[in-house]
Amino acid sequence: MKLLVLNEARHAIDDSFVEQRCAVTPATVMRFTRMGFTVMLEQDAGALSGYPDAAYTEQGATIVKATADVLGDADIVLYVNRPLSSQLAQLKADALVIGHIDPFFQQELVESMAGKGLSTLSVEMIPRSSRAQKMDALSSQASLAGYVMMMQAANALPSILPMMMTPSGTIKPAKVFIIGAGVAGLQAIATAKRLGANVLAYDTRPVVAEQVESLGGKFLKIDIGETGQTKDGYAKELTDEQKAKQQEAQRDAIADSDIVITTAQLFGRKPPVLISKQTLALMKPGSVVVDMAALSGGNVEGSVPGETAVVEGVTVIGDGNWSQRVARDATDMYANNLINLIDEFFDKESKQFTLDLEDEILASSVITHAGEITNDMLKNAYKGG
Repeated sequence: MKLLVLNEARHAIDDSFVEQRCAVTPATVMRFTRMGFTVMLEQDAGALSGYPDAAYTEQGATIVKATADVLGDADIVLYVNRPLSSQLAQLKADALVIGHIDPFFQQELVESMAGKGLSTLSVEMIPRSSRAQKMDALSSQASLAGYVMMMQAANALPSILPMMMTPSGTIKPAKVFIIGAGVAGLQAIATAKRLGANVLAYDTRPVVAEQVESLGGKFLKIDIGETGQTKDGYAKELTDEQKAKQQEAQRDAIADSDIVITTAQLFGRKPPVLISKQTLALMKPGSVVVDMAALSGGNVEGSVPGETAVVEGVTVIGDGNWSQRVARDATDMYANNLINLIDEFFDKESKQFTLDLEDEILASSVITHAGEITNDMLKNAYKGG
């Protein structure tokens, strides 16, 4: 089988950023070649994540300068993001495309991929189960995002995070409030504690309180009625009444904080607004808020997608694309997720990827196959159901 990896820094899906990650590392190329794959890599695909072409060729990859010449030969195409519409016409009908497709917000692209006859595996749709943990790209990138957001906040804050006792007096530790204790939130908590801050966290799922406390943070308890999480571990959407109670109860914690990080995102839907401009105005001038969801709608009123803004005297960071700030580790983790995914369904005798749509992982994550959109959740979303 022929496997192709593009240089996504050259093929931008969004002019606002340059993709620095790559879908393979030299180590995973070595594993692919041992499995029997012919690996083709577009020139400089790994350069921005610290992997020169020579590192890949040493492990058996072939470097190609013009992907137009090889797109039609590829059996599997690995993306960090998703294909451009212009690339679809060049792919052969039965090719398998794997990447962050963002399917709920890319209906036209997904329908085009189905119409082309491509098999599409969206890594966002991989279920959060014990068996799928090693291929869960969303979680691996979110963990890095939590670290990066905390470090960006610390750099933007005009004061230090740890307590410091000096001859000039004692500096109190900074107060950090994390909203959302999923993978990103928990990593932000752990990073803030390592930096010496006092950390308070909140999540609509009381079940995560123990995880917050195990990392040294305190859990803010708010009674907003029945909450919980989906079967995949995501927080359930709140009612308007619950959202109002939540915002009111969080107001004091936000006003008392030096840094606030919001990580609330809803799978396949626009994220909730958690912090209003009125609440921002209660914070001390120079305080910092990081809005993880800024690119997809935002948790913070006034945050600017892809930028850092000052709102009511507060620095609001909405840069997005968080894991790219640590592109080397982000590439390593994502590439390992992909090799684990392919290895799980690779038939070593026939040297073929087995697309078994009866398997629970593939049934969830394969969204187009044989000319159709195969995921029921997506089909309902596209119909407005």
